[in-house]
Amino acid sequence: MPDIEIKGTIVDDDDGWIYDWFGIANTTAKKVKNGLEEAKGEAVTVKVNSGGGDLFAGNEIYYLLKAYRGWVTVDIMGLAASAATVICCAGNRVRANPGAQYMIHNVSCVAAGDYNAMDHASQVLQNANKAVSNIYQLKTGMSEQELLDLMNQESWMDATKAKEYGFVDEIIGDGGQLSQAVPVLHNAAGRYAKILDEEVKEKIRNTVKKPGTDADFSIQRNMLNLMRLRGGQR
Repeated sequence: MPDIEIKGTIVDDDDGWIYDWFGIANTTAKKVKNGLEEAKGEAVTVKVNSGGGDLFAGNEIYYLLKAYRGWVTVDIMGLAASAATVICCAGNRVRANPGAQYMIHNVSCVAAGDYNAMDHASQVLQNANKAVSNIYQLKTGMSEQELLDLMNQESWMDATKAKEYGFVDEIIGDGGQLSQAVPVLHNAAGRYAKILDEEVKEKIRNTVKKPGTDADFSIQRNMLNLMRLRGGQR
């Protein structure tokens, strides 16, 4: 059974090479599509350990997995958070390591402008939350409001709680010993995916040639590592 990995930050196809350049683990829709094409309809196992990233890229990967003609098993190895949980919902069967963590929260973005722009950004984000909840509803059978409430709280779940809600179908190796009464953890602090600033990505595009050209990669890599140390990554 072929494996497809969803590891590190979920990013747009056009940005994948930048993350590769920095040595930051990442997943793009193109990489997943290539893996599915190589599988040629065979059953696949999608192994997930990701703090999320770009929601549109996550939605595209969800679509690719849902449209795949073969059986898709999703194994949550460590962390499935944010956009990675959208991808997990595409599995025909979702399994979780007993030590796995599952986190859903509100969609976020960076916005600038006057109060009209801020009001518009708020509406866009609320609509995005509902769109994500549509995917969660199909997987769990929960109501939109129940899911939006969980997202609003930034809800952390262990494998048992994620199974109780219906995000997970099976806990790997569980013979019924695990308690079903573990509480949900909530934590509104911290970032869970290594997401590069748009300004940094633009600097890289303007400074280096895309991999596969005749750029002096050793020198350029050192320059970019220095940029990273100076705070280019958030």
